[in-house]
Amino acid sequence: MAKLYFHYSTMNAGKSTVLLQAAHNYRERGMQPYLLTAKLDDRAGEGRIASRIGIEAAADTFTPEDDLFAMLQARMGQGPVACAFVDEAQFLTSDQVWQLARAVDDLSVPVMCYGLRVDFRGRLFPGSSTLLALADEMREVRTICHCGKKATMVVRQDDQGRILTDGAQVQIGGNETYVSLCRKHWREAMGD
Repeated sequence: MAKLYFHYSTMNAGKSTVLLQAAHNYRERGMQPYLLTAKLDDRAGEGRIASRIGIEAAADTFTPEDDLFAMLQARMGQGPVACAFVDEAQFLTSDQVWQLARAVDDLSVPVMCYGLRVDFRGRLFPGSSTLLALADEMREVRTICHCGKKATMVVRQDDQGRILTDGAQVQIGGNETYVSLCRKHWREAMGD
């Protein structure tokens, strides 16, 4: 039975690594996964899902205007899809999450989404909010704060390492921009 999954975490928890490993497992068993990632995040190159540990794979990209049900249906027209994998799921629109849910229900294909739950201000991303509402199963990918506690939040910093408390919700970046923290240390860093 197909399900909609949401694997969420903070930055640098290994979400893309988990996605790439799961997709590899499907290929290893002769099944074809369908990989998607946000066109907006091209840190690894356009149409690439990459992990900090050095593994990567090609993927189709999506923009907020794309109909993901139609994209998945078109891909299935080229051959069987055992599972769809969506990286950077926080960049999905609410409508796109509903399109993925429809693909699960009407096309009977499992969809595994991987993304951030909250932004640097502690606010849900629209895609993550809708995934939290619609996902059949949710799994937290864990990472730790510098104090050893589970990191659930992330701060954004400038090129001098100063913590930023305001700005656009979306700013593409990696270790040079974001630091994962537990809630206590996030509150301290944000001046609370």
